[in-house]
Amino acid sequence: MKNKVARFGKFLSGMVMPNIGAFITWGFLAALFIDTGWLPNEQLNSIVSPMLTYLLPILIASQAGKMVGGERGRVIAAIAVMGCICGSGYTMLMGAMLMGPIAGWVIRKFDQLAEGRIPAGFEMLVNNFSIGLLGLALAIIGYYLIGPLMSAILAVLTVGVNFLVQHGLLPLVSVFIEPAKVLFLNNAINHGIFSPIGVSQAEEAGRSIMFMLESNPGPGLGVLLAYWAFSKDKTTRQSAPGAVIIHFFGGIHEIYFPYILMNPVVIAGPIVGNFCAILFYSITGAGLSATASPGSIIAYLAMTPRDSMLISLAGVAIAAAVSFVISGIFVRMGAGKSLEQAEQELRESKAAVTSSAQPSQTEVRDAAGVKMVVFSCDAGMGSSAMGATKFRNRIHAARPDLTVTNSSVDTIPADADIVVCQRVLADRARRGAPQAQLVEIDNFLADPALDRLYDQLASQSAPIPVSAPAPQMEEGHAMNGVITRAGIRTGLPSVSKEEAILAAGTLLAELGYVDETYAGAMLERERLTTTYMGMGVAIPHGTSQKKETVKKSGVVLLQYPDGVDFGSEKAYLVFGIAGVGNEHLELLGNVCAVLDDEDALERMKTTTDVTELLNMLQ
Repeated sequence: MKNKVARFGKFLSGMVMPNIGAFITWGFLAALFIDTGWLPNEQLNSIVSPMLTYLLPILIASQAGKMVGGERGRVIAAIAVMGCICGSGYTMLMGAMLMGPIAGWVIRKFDQLAEGRIPAGFEMLVNNFSIGLLGLALAIIGYYLIGPLMSAILAVLTVGVNFLVQHGLLPLVSVFIEPAKVLFLNNAINHGIFSPIGVSQAEEAGRSIMFMLESNPGPGLGVLLAYWAFSKDKTTRQSAPGAVIIHFFGGIHEIYFPYILMNPVVIAGPIVGNFCAILFYSITGAGLSATASPGSIIAYLAMTPRDSMLISLAGVAIAAAVSFVISGIFVRMGAGKSLEQAEQELRESKAAVTSSAQPSQTEVRDAAGVKMVVFSCDAGMGSSAMGATKFRNRIHAARPDLTVTNSSVDTIPADADIVVCQRVLADRARRGAPQAQLVEIDNFLADPALDRLYDQLASQSAPIPVSAPAPQMEEGHAMNGVITRAGIRTGLPSVSKEEAILAAGTLLAELGYVDETYAGAMLERERLTTTYMGMGVAIPHGTSQKKETVKKSGVVLLQYPDGVDFGSEKAYLVFGIAGVGNEHLELLGNVCAVLDDEDALERMKTTTDVTELLNMLQ
């Protein structure tokens, strides 16, 4: 039951998170230019309402449609949600979360039914008319059914919230909010329930307390400070300061979830802390002008009306102080789980959120007929590239006819025969390449499933001895442009996994490869599934949604002679990757070559000679 709830929350969150930038834009417009904003401006205020009414619901519905039905799902969902928008007097964020998946499912089912039945030459006609006509039908359903239904639900929720406010019971929602965060329902609750109600209140009063309920960084801050001050485990205590910065200033609340899982009774701290903050905000009539997302202190204050700055700060301080005191009591009372155990539980929970009940492919059908094997990861720039390079080198002698390449899990080539991906990405891979056989793995470099795949493919003779070349760099690009002396750090002291990833992202930004937000995307990628490759090597990189923040291809290398704990194993070489096109793939291929030479690999883990490291990599 817990896993089903978590899976549902993750799905809802997946609709919203890629569109957070649009929420931030709208939030700043509202905070600055509405009548009660910091810089009231009648002309710019005219943008606020249309963006809220049309842009945000369409973006959410489109993302949801794409998650279920691919690119065609994205288009039909945008059409369908217009019916909801025009059929309701409320902002249709919740309507978009319902209509988007429905539209994606409808077009996916149509495509499955039509597969193999469309006459040659009529494909484009059928594809376009199917979206047009089915989109029209869904828009009409949205106008007459889903829009009014969502309006009724929001009306009931609004009445319920008003009842809680009028009777002083609103603080009780903290009992549900804080546990829901650990189940990954934070974004779903914030953007799916609180935001639509808050929008209605803000349109009338210029602010709403709904925007403050989930996004307050104070409760999580208290937990992290308690572990920093009172934890008996040295590793946990040393990791807390870095987590404080990521949580409080970066707004990534998920960073403190493992600390709750170490000792579940600690959840009492943030519950009571948020209860006290909400009570304080209710008494003072506080509210934000728009959604504070991500939930950092910076975003929280940016959305605060100018006459309430001290009140907002006081509420955060109250939540943090109460959470710190209560959490500290439980932290000191019992050791609970170690941080390593908690992070492992968190990874297993996330795996349950995204993994499929289907077993992984263990037997390859028609191995001799396989022409293309695609290694796929979230962004398609790091772990899958190394996995493809290593497997290509391994299989080439036995199957020179075989093409082994890599891609993002969302852009798998249509002619892929076999897709190799990590288990947590299996569902996305199935949606992206329904025609392909799927091989699920845990490690791209050394996994029993890869050994079985090799045995099955290598046992078949190659009918046409055509070489499958390794990815080449674009002409004019030198390896020194991808990794330089300035991008190598040796002899670093051991730190937490998060600190090592942030250090790699910071160095990439300092060298001009990426902008400052890329480091946060690297952490998000690590939370999705580990970037530890095995053999003491990790290759953290950003999510596919953050590719636009990459300015040019670049790789940095951080060497930790004593290792960085990446869960069950330690990484001694941490390669931070930012890739544009294929410019970084040759370097990853060279890293794979080094991995096959145990002496060279061990030398890389300990040498302080930067020139030697460059020579090994080039």
